[in-house]
Amino acid sequence: MISSHAVRLTATTAIAAILACAPFTIAQAQDAAPAAQPWLNKDLSPDARADAALAAMTQEDKLTLVFGYFSTNAPWFTAGTKRFEFPKDGLPNSAGYVYGIPRLGIPAQWETDAGVGVATQRSPTPRLRTALPSGISTAATWDPGMAFAGGQMIGNEARLSGFNVQLAGGVDLLREPRNGRNFEYAGEDPLLAGVIDGNEIKGIQSNHIVSTLKHYAFNDQETDRNMIDVKIDDKAARESDLLAFQIANEVGQPGSVMCSYNRVNGYYACENDWLLNQVLKQDWGFKGYVMSDWGATHSTVAAANNGLDQESGWAFDRSAYFEGALREAVNNGFVPQSRLDDMARRVLYAMFAHGLVDDPVQGDKADTIDYAAHAKVTQADAEDGIVLLKNDKGLLPIAKTAKKIVIIGGHADFGVLSGGGSSQVYAEGSKHFDGEGPDGFPGPLTYYASSPMKGIEARTSAKVSYLDGKDVKAAAKAARGADMVIVFGTQWTGEGMDVPDLNLPDNQDALISAVAKANKKTVVVLETGGPVVMPWLNNVGAVLEAWYPGSSGGEAIARVLTGEVNPSGHLPATFPASVDQLPRPKLDGDPKLGPDTHPHTDYDIEGAAVGYKWFDKKGLKPLFPFGYGLSYTAFQLGGLSAQADGKGLKASFSVKNTGAKDGKEVAQIYVAPATDAGWEAPKRLGGFVKADLKPGESQTLTASVDPRLLGTYDSASKTWTIKAGDYKVMLATSAADIAQTVTVHLDQQTLNVQGK
Repeated sequence: MISSHAVRLTATTAIAAILACAPFTIAQAQDAAPAAQPWLNKDLSPDARADAALAAMTQEDKLTLVFGYFSTNAPWFTAGTKRFEFPKDGLPNSAGYVYGIPRLGIPAQWETDAGVGVATQRSPTPRLRTALPSGISTAATWDPGMAFAGGQMIGNEARLSGFNVQLAGGVDLLREPRNGRNFEYAGEDPLLAGVIDGNEIKGIQSNHIVSTLKHYAFNDQETDRNMIDVKIDDKAARESDLLAFQIANEVGQPGSVMCSYNRVNGYYACENDWLLNQVLKQDWGFKGYVMSDWGATHSTVAAANNGLDQESGWAFDRSAYFEGALREAVNNGFVPQSRLDDMARRVLYAMFAHGLVDDPVQGDKADTIDYAAHAKVTQADAEDGIVLLKNDKGLLPIAKTAKKIVIIGGHADFGVLSGGGSSQVYAEGSKHFDGEGPDGFPGPLTYYASSPMKGIEARTSAKVSYLDGKDVKAAAKAARGADMVIVFGTQWTGEGMDVPDLNLPDNQDALISAVAKANKKTVVVLETGGPVVMPWLNNVGAVLEAWYPGSSGGEAIARVLTGEVNPSGHLPATFPASVDQLPRPKLDGDPKLGPDTHPHTDYDIEGAAVGYKWFDKKGLKPLFPFGYGLSYTAFQLGGLSAQADGKGLKASFSVKNTGAKDGKEVAQIYVAPATDAGWEAPKRLGGFVKADLKPGESQTLTASVDPRLLGTYDSASKTWTIKAGDYKVMLATSAADIAQTVTVHLDQQTLNVQGK
């Protein structure tokens, strides 16, 4: 009989032997007896496994997990005679790499951008992958299931490309319509943005990889993004941008949160105790790890103690803060050993919780990607996100009697536009046109080879011709006598820069005006990163907002224009009539400022009244309101009732297709206190449902309203309070188009910081 002491001794000896073994492959580690390596026991919880793995780690192991490398050459970096060394086993031209601990069965972290697909750093031989429509386009679907499907698809491509961390989940609210990265995000409302991005994260992580949630927080402009100091009150923050992050975290359960470049209330986001420790980890109970954005780490002691768990993308930062400096800081007591243990444990927890250890990636298997199936996913996403903004006299869909169609601009004979920067996905046939866009980052300005013109030609018997639109007089002359003119208006935006205004660039507004004057049957198809103004709106017959529609976007646009698909997108952001309606008509900061300056922006001007809430509060009439979108059919909304339900409320209503075509309608529920309850604006979006209906079909639907959307946040007590009283519940098709209103009485409720 073997004594229990002998068993413990045997296990201890086995662990010691394993720890001493080098080299040791992950496969060998995972084949080892569970008693020797309990963290590889799948029956244990991620918490227990993380604890066990941490206990087996050396100090060097822990430091390894909290320091990441750029997985692309960094020619700008030199330190004396030392140059950046590409990480061994990193995947080339990718975002990042973090070394694993093979003898413990802990794999490396291979990181890829971003939220619309598997990106490649600028390279003559990029990976060719499927590109989803822009994030704001997916938000325009108002369909959580579509967001999940898109996330699941790009997560699959990430995994089969050898990556197990995807830098996706951008949820920064659209406070600033000129922001160059609005195309990556999900609009202006915390509920819509949180639900859409949370579902994309969930879809990505269904592939046993980690997704981030980013850029935390208030990275709502690109001008001076590395220095800008955002001022915002805690209450306003919790009811706006932070609420979007909170909802996305609850829905998606991301393994990691990426902190942003900017300062918030005086402190860099990646060393901001309020954001990282107090809000994210303590109040929301986030158990994963915080990684920095590439170049967003500014210290060792402050960053580690204030909540940053992993420095990313060395050598973007000025120093390798979490390498030798962190080892020294822990050794000297400036960073407690317990804090380093927590940093490493959080990385381990995420890896166990999301399957990175149990189902490790198997290298580059891109030849097994089902590109044909994935093309259908991105095309469906694009189709459901296209928003019909105007359609006078039923100009669209294209009449079957049309004999001559003139298409102008936007390289529509070739393809569709994509957004620029680190999120750039290169698809088969992608093209950069000489002389367009910057020579360097965030370029190259890239078009996907999915031609709207070819899609239209394949679906009509009309003679279709194309002009590039550079000659306005020639375009106007060609427009005369056509049965229809379709002008493609483009606005390229990208990371690291904001647009100067909301007009279409390169004289396109004048082009559209001239064409519309020559032919009233002018349709404008917009491919933009976000809201734009339309000085020609009253003179054109129809307008479609197609955003950046992804690598199958041309087919999607053609199917909507010809009526194969009924447009069902609704705006996830308000389109202002002019920049003068914005909280900041002039963008704060200055692109010419140096890296050691300290520009400021004051979000307390609007507080939590972002987007439509600002317009409601100030009584402003936008060009197009939040939630707006037309259809080729007609819908009737009614039968609204509402009642208290748990700590929130539930609304019931009907939607009927009263037209002659199949179609989808987004029914929106807005809520408002009947008397002043201290809200930031007159009303809030409380829920939404997208219904797919055949002609004559009616559906009865329900939407539950989160109690946080009925209350106000109190910073002192860290609670949400719903005041007793009457509340209006509104059934609507946009923030400005209310179909029916009922009143419901709610008792006073006090909820904890998580809204429970």
